[in-house]
Amino acid sequence: MKQIITIQHTQSVHHTNGMVGSWTDWDLTDLGKQQADNIGKKLADELSGKALVMYSSDLKRARQTAEGVAKYLGVEPILKQELRERNLGRCCGKSVQWLKENLEADEVTVDDRLFSDGESRRDAWNRLKPCYDIIMEDPAETIIVVAHGDILSSFFAMFLGLEVEHYDIGDMHGYAGGVSQLMIWDNGKRCIKRLSDMSYIG
Repeated sequence: MKQIITIQHTQSVHHTNGMVGSWTDWDLTDLGKQQADNIGKKLADELSGKALVMYSSDLKRARQTAEGVAKYLGVEPILKQELRERNLGRCCGKSVQWLKENLEADEVTVDDRLFSDGESRRDAWNRLKPCYDIIMEDPAETIIVVAHGDILSSFFAMFLGLEVEHYDIGDMHGYAGGVSQLMIWDNGKRCIKRLSDMSYIG
């Protein structure tokens, strides 16, 4: 049996100031740092004695979440730019209100871009896929992945064997600080056992 535990980064400054996240490099808030500590403590109890490896987005809010968790697990996060949130282009550094008022295109299909210099969902999927393959090939029995909501949505879809075009009909999203558990049973069957469990942050 193999398990992949994903953590959506905890509360970031952009969650509190009305600004766009994306590739803008926000820190965690003090609450977000405490939430990461809480996740680390609870996972340390659950995963005691297991061989672990951790991968994380290199953006500060994810990296700080990973570091807060990792200190309780005795691992060093492996930073991957491919795990960054979707790049929304010129709205980075702007407010969510600015984004709404200056939107260039509605997002109807996986190939639409909110801003012409940003990534479509297909672009972000293609960026993630080689990194996803590396993570899934890691021999560790327990793998922890710390990333962002949009990119973890793609990670879950890849895990279930879906194609990027499935975004045209459905999606799955979690919350900041949500912990998910993905299992591969010995018979090869895959299961998302928990999705965005918020009980870890308190």
